[in-house]
Amino acid sequence: MTFRIGLLIFPDITQLDLTGPYEVFTKFPDVEIHLIWKDLAPITAGGGLQMLPNTTFAQCPQLDLICVPGGAGMNALLNDLDVLDFIQRQAKAARYVTSVCTGSLVLGAAGLLKRKRAACHWMSREMLSAFGATPVAGRAVIDGNVITGGGITAGIDFAFVVAAEVFGEEVAKSIQLAIEYDPQPPFNAGSPEGAGSDLVTMTRAKSAKRQAERQIAVDAAALRLRGNP
Repeated sequence: MTFRIGLLIFPDITQLDLTGPYEVFTKFPDVEIHLIWKDLAPITAGGGLQMLPNTTFAQCPQLDLICVPGGAGMNALLNDLDVLDFIQRQAKAARYVTSVCTGSLVLGAAGLLKRKRAACHWMSREMLSAFGATPVAGRAVIDGNVITGGGITAGIDFAFVVAAEVFGEEVAKSIQLAIEYDPQPPFNAGSPEGAGSDLVTMTRAKSAKRQAERQIAVDAAALRLRGNP
């Protein structure tokens, strides 16, 4: 049977949050992939890349796997009831409910991470607690039918975990070889632990405005959830 995957796409998305897993997902056997938004107008990702949705909320069939990527634009989704309602409706019958990077905060705002272990970008990871989730510093975290990926590039690791869960390790490994996924970064600076305190402080300072706005949106979403148990 066709395995239906839906990835949410939205303005100011981090394109690699979507395109990393997408590259792996396209190699799945008998797969159908939907890029979903409110309408079919072009989306401008962070950095200016133009991307095209191919399915609207209203047109989207029931998915086997729903995935919410992250990016600065997800701040606005945390209290967008149209988006949250769509995710909630799909999650009820989906086999897997998933996210990459800060997309896990959107799952949290939809009330889907209560008492769940979940990953997120390191800079926003602790915000998951506001939604009753347990933050985990992992590249891909499985808790029941919820699979969450860490920050940005972790979306590729996450997609291989999904591949192994759905189709088995041999399929996942064959896709890994086909796309030559053999990361050997030139620097040990891809995590706060490896980067060191000075670089972490500088990186946080550059993102302070976005993070402050995100915290406000998270607090508002958590308050709304408490009012609708």
